Amino acid sequence: MTEGNSRPDWDEYFMDIASLVARRSTCQRRKVGALLVKERRILATGYNGAPTGLRHCLEIGCLREQLQIPSGERHELCRGLHAEQNAIIQAALHGVGIAGATLYCTNHPCVICAKMIINAGIVSVVNLDGYSDKLAAEILGEAGIQVKTL
Repeated sequence: MTEGNSRPDWDEYFMDIASLVARRSTCQRRKVGALLVKERRILATGYNGAPTGLRHCLEIGCLREQLQIPSGERHELCRGLHAEQNAIIQAALHGVGIAGATLYCTNHPCVICAKMIINAGIVSVVNLDGYSDKLAAEILGEAGIQVKTL
């Protein structure tokens, strides 16, 4: 917050919105929200959950829980898409260019999302919480993508 008043700065403002988006998540393990922003304008949002038209884990249970798969491992054994993936897909679906955008996400991206972020032309990531994926942090750094944790 800026000193002397309760008005949030831009990063806080957009992260508050990403946190609200996360409330739509249908994941039983971790609720994540993402927001793509360019020139202080929201381009797309996303939260983690099953693809459109498929039953959500809230309805049928979590395969990863059933198989006791630790967080950050075996991403392919999940019905859901990550919030970052859904935000990028929503932008593509609606013809919204995201090159040069900033991704606001309630969690640090995993390595799969990091690779998508790089190829989508996203230039910076702002997140609230870390994520135990050192390779993701390394490749974002190598690609010159600025990462900031609030």
